[in-house]
Amino acid sequence: MTTNRIGQEPYKNHLGVRHQLIRLLWNMVWPLCTFFLPRSSGAAWKRLLLRAFGAHVHPTSVVYSSARIYYPANLTMDAYTCLDSRVNCYNVAPVCLKEHATVSQGAFLCTASHNIHSAAHELVTAPITIESNAWVAAEAFVGMGVVIHEGAVVGARSVVTHDVAPWTIVAGNPVKELGERHFSN
Repeated sequence: MTTNRIGQEPYKNHLGVRHQLIRLLWNMVWPLCTFFLPRSSGAAWKRLLLRAFGAHVHPTSVVYSSARIYYPANLTMDAYTCLDSRVNCYNVAPVCLKEHATVSQGAFLCTASHNIHSAAHELVTAPITIESNAWVAAEAFVGMGVVIHEGAVVGARSVVTHDVAPWTIVAGNPVKELGERHFSN
């Protein structure tokens, strides 16, 4: 094997050709088969497409047509979950939404990055979990390996790089805890 200019072996993409071909096909099928649907309609059709590409999507889940999903086989959506319009679900590693979890408009779920301590910048990945009754608000960024615990709220445009405690409200860049979340009757 050849080496690069600083003596390291070149980076080899571990995702493989099959993975890349599935993504290529998915990136053609999703827009062609959903662009004509109004914002949140056609939910059953979209769930069918996602399942055909390996996603685990509950019959009550909603995925908006403008949501971008990198690799459906790494997506799990439990009952009454939502990926809203313009969500970017960069799920190189698994993304799991538990019951009643919501990811709002324009949020970015990022399960991958690169090794900054290596000249080859190898791909590194870690899953994201958004637990029951949690809400990731508009245009928030959730980094790899993060768990948004049960009932937590991530404020709009926040940057989350570590786990969020249950039933807390966080916001900012980086996020700071603002208080506790309580449901009113």
